[in-house]
Amino acid sequence: MNWEQVVQKVTPYIFKIETPAGHGTGFLCLYNDNKTFCGIATALHVIEYANKWKQPIRLTHHSSSQQLFLKDLEYFIFADWKTDSAVILFQKPAFDLPSNLVELLPLGTPLSIGNEVGWLGFPAIEPFTLCFFSGNISAWQEFRKAYLIDGVAINGVSGGPVMFLHDTDGVRIVGIVSAYMANRATGETLPGLLYAQDVSPFYGVIDHIRSLDDANKKKQEFEMQQKTNE
Repeated sequence: MNWEQVVQKVTPYIFKIETPAGHGTGFLCLYNDNKTFCGIATALHVIEYANKWKQPIRLTHHSSSQQLFLKDLEYFIFADWKTDSAVILFQKPAFDLPSNLVELLPLGTPLSIGNEVGWLGFPAIEPFTLCFFSGNISAWQEFRKAYLIDGVAINGVSGGPVMFLHDTDGVRIVGIVSAYMANRATGETLPGLLYAQDVSPFYGVIDHIRSLDDANKKKQEFEMQQKTNE
């Protein structure tokens, strides 16, 4: 597995997400049709408190070090409480972002047990350093569309993309880091499992944005036709 290739591919999409309550990680996952708005995928618990109490959110684009300070009315959160997933929608910034998005793993095709995956994030022990982690899929839980992974997730990495390099399809985003379940069966903290939500919630948001774009196009076409008929 050429993880250097994967990291180089995905890093330009990575954002550090900071709120008054802490920080997490996210990645650029969508644009609207004319690219006036964009969306950052993350774990809901990263921004839940800020969203609930209408607090500002600071987004730092890792590759350019450019920052956005978004006040309450300058962002909208698509939240999925059941899957701990969220998309922060806001006006596309003036600085450069990748034109094309990293593709999400298709729905209905979860990775098999044993596949190696990697993830990126800003761990609390090194909050200003983007770090790479990797591990193998231990289990797929169909009932909640999530992976259990033999790997580490540290506070601050939540919301970071979980990545896979397909032999023919290239880099795919398979999910986001949601939690780390430590093994405390003996009273001590032992290695546990990473819990990663799959990408299905983000497909729902992308489809919603596309439907709004389609409705807007039809409205514009109707208005143009009305003017033509006058």
